[in-house]
Amino acid sequence: MTATLDPTTVSPEITVTKLGEHIGAIVHGVRLGGDIDDATAETILDLLAEHEVIFFRGQDHLDDAGQHAFAARLGVPTTPHPTVRSDSDLLPIEGAANSWHTDVSFVDRVPKASILRPVELPPHGGNTTWASTTRAYDRLPAPLKALAENLRAIHTNDYDYAGHNATYQRAEYHKEFIRTIFEAEHPVVRVHPETGRRSLLLGHFVKSFAGLSTQDSAPILALLQRRIENPDNTVRWAWQPGDVAIWDNRSTQHFGINDYGDHTRLLRRVTLAGDLPVGVDGREGVALRGDASDYAPVTPARSRG
Repeated sequence: MTATLDPTTVSPEITVTKLGEHIGAIVHGVRLGGDIDDATAETILDLLAEHEVIFFRGQDHLDDAGQHAFAARLGVPTTPHPTVRSDSDLLPIEGAANSWHTDVSFVDRVPKASILRPVELPPHGGNTTWASTTRAYDRLPAPLKALAENLRAIHTNDYDYAGHNATYQRAEYHKEFIRTIFEAEHPVVRVHPETGRRSLLLGHFVKSFAGLSTQDSAPILALLQRRIENPDNTVRWAWQPGDVAIWDNRSTQHFGINDYGDHTRLLRRVTLAGDLPVGVDGREGVALRGDASDYAPVTPARSRG
């Protein structure tokens, strides 16, 4: 993606170029790492809350340790994943999910943010698209807002990833992914703990809505999910070596596009511990199955001065 707008200055060193009216921005003038100062870390978090996904170019100096150290300046890194094993502090992302989701929404303590860095990119394709779930909520007509605000969704990791790309490797990954089953019940409309904005907490981990059968839930989920996937709500990023993307997992979904054939696509992700999603009625998300305490602590949101 090429930015054409003039950047906006947010500090003597940092400028920002918006990529869309509702989501996405490139941040210039920051060398990411564990040595960023407190003011820079706060600026990054403020920009994340404002733009929901932010991108940095030219971060070729980062390795796995540097990425993790940088993540620790923005919050509390989780373990790599509740079920998928990793030989480092980062989660390798091989291939593409090829469906819309919010990271790890099947636990009670949904991560607040994710930080992604490419390691090996295909010669073509492999873009990632993000959608603003706050914009999707804002654009709902009043009757759909009322419906969504009164729904709670059952999220689970028992999701058929292999069905999207039924190779042996994907089937083996699916076995790893569900070696421990997690289920959580979350409000469909959550209130962002920093901005106060409302957003839709849905995606491909949703199995059904509380009190409704999967059959009755499916058309409602499809209706609301289509609102999230509207192109007006999205930004698409074409990866280059040295890129870093950070997204607010409390107000976005994303989609890794599987359009690069048999080529390798490898990225590494760190997620930051979050709080329990809170609905408009004040009720929190709850775990129904599985204990995620070894994955991440429940971490209160920061206060914005």
